[in-house]
Amino acid sequence: MLKKANKSIGSALLFALSATSSFAQGVQGITAAESSLLGYVDPVASLCLVIGAVVGIIGGVRVYIKWNSGDQDINKELMGWGGSCLFLVLVSVIIKAFFGV
Repeated sequence: MLKKANKSIGSALLFALSATSSFAQGVQGITAAESSLLGYVDPVASLCLVIGAVVGIIGGVRVYIKWNSGDQDINKELMGWGGSCLFLVLVSVIIKAFFGV
């Protein structure tokens, strides 16, 4: 009975030591992933701003062309392009705020 108890205590200690080692490796992995992810936040936010600028320029040109051609439905076009630009700008701000950069 005593040998069986010693085996189970030894097994429990071995499990606790291996779990602690696995936990430490897991924490190191999460820390490495976090630093890697934070390295991508600024470029992605900048990319969203650049895409928003390109969409804004294209939208502005399209609205200008429609306005000069006498199209009566430019409000819908203006709201669509303006909304997409606003969305892309807000996404870049929200990404930075979400990751705390």
